[in-house]
Amino acid sequence: MKTELIHSLTETFEAHAQQTEGGVEFWLARDLQYLLGYSKWDNFLKVLSKAKTACEVSGHIVADHFADVGKMVDLGSGSQRQIDDLMLTRYACYLIAQNGDPRKQEIAFAQTYFAVQTRRAELIEQRLLEAERAWGLEQSIAAKVVEALEA
Repeated sequence: MKTELIHSLTETFEAHAQQTEGGVEFWLARDLQYLLGYSKWDNFLKVLSKAKTACEVSGHIVADHFADVGKMVDLGSGSQRQIDDLMLTRYACYLIAQNGDPRKQEIAFAQTYFAVQTRRAELIEQRLLEAERAWGLEQSIAAKVVEALEA
């Protein structure tokens, strides 16, 4: 996959992120459907169902990551009607990507995106632990130096 396409898809995914008043990041399933290359809601519902199952089996509360909401859409007649939608956490988006059709370029990208993001988080955590250990070692050495100087 070309670098420009990867940057474009990443920016598009991140641009669709919204926040609740409490600052919780979320995506709407109807938006994610198109971002992941699904033109039919019914086909996307199958992926959502698998992702919800994965969420539940992994011990998470499904409603915390897949919150039912309604959304008003414009009709051709100029009127509006409410349709079902879902507010999705980043974790829900990850599960959806993992349960999507990998033959779709958008799904393949999303799977790679989340793998890379996970690895970045692991590296950051590793660096923080190493820095914490180094800080503890420095404190221990400093304490021994103070002891030696006082003796």
